[in-house]
Amino acid sequence: MKIGILMDDIQHINTKKDSTFAMMLEAQRRGYEIHYMTQMGLFVKNHKACASSQIISVCDRTEDYYSIKSEQNIELSQLDVILMRKDPPFDMEYIMDTYVLDMAQEQGVIIVNRPQALRDANEKFFTEAFPQFSPECVISRNPDRIKEFAKKHSQVIIKPMDGMGGASIFQTGKNDKNLNVIIETVTHNGTRTTMAQQYIAEIDKGDKRVLIVNGTPIPYALARIPSNEDFRGNLAKGGTGVGQALSASDYEICEVLGPKLKQMGILFAGIDVIGRYLTEVNVTSPTCIRELDKQFNLNIAGQLFDELEPLINQ
Repeated sequence: MKIGILMDDIQHINTKKDSTFAMMLEAQRRGYEIHYMTQMGLFVKNHKACASSQIISVCDRTEDYYSIKSEQNIELSQLDVILMRKDPPFDMEYIMDTYVLDMAQEQGVIIVNRPQALRDANEKFFTEAFPQFSPECVISRNPDRIKEFAKKHSQVIIKPMDGMGGASIFQTGKNDKNLNVIIETVTHNGTRTTMAQQYIAEIDKGDKRVLIVNGTPIPYALARIPSNEDFRGNLAKGGTGVGQALSASDYEICEVLGPKLKQMGILFAGIDVIGRYLTEVNVTSPTCIRELDKQFNLNIAGQLFDELEPLINQ
């Protein structure tokens, strides 16, 4: 089995927390040939999707954790599966990459997640497909419309549509004298679509990351609890990850989302839940595998490949 992994620079990952690295370790355990690729390496030549690829081996440690066996240019059709694990921002370069992956998919390569689904399921906007679970919000690039929404609430969250890890997210509200400048900043003075979302007080109990593999939720979530110095629970912003079993309302959300994600070809997703509300549907490079594996003795990457291998062998 030959697996391509399209990701950010492997030299800068934190192996203790990196979900892509967990997938690499599992691929190696199963005897796959691992082709590491970056955005810079993708190209199309003579109407064929190609990449500069490095065949690598990995070791579960924090330093000297990978080695390069060989380097070559390959046609992507030589691979059995490609994991698209490039982190946001989801910009035009990311979209261009999905076009290249579309070509590989047409030649029989399994892409996780399906390129069309990556384009269709913006991680913030996609919550609008499930209004029964989503908090009140407004999505607009018009600063006046964002402000009108914020003025109706004592507290709101304002965030860009293409970020990750809690970057550029603000907590504000109708009595905040910084409201105007926050809206100007996030909307880039009315040129960038932005979400203003009702603030959910249950954030103090954690922003839960629920992982869904081929439509089925992992039975444990990682509740990312904000520090005393920040309202954001993101681990990248100092939040603490506490594992817990899924609640009844978590399962209710997953029962609706799971079949839709599976239908779209989203084999691996990470949804964010605060209280009983769905706040994001992460489909580009969901994380928290390593934390949940460690706390509950799981092998989530193994579950992913168990679902993936029958698709490859069809």
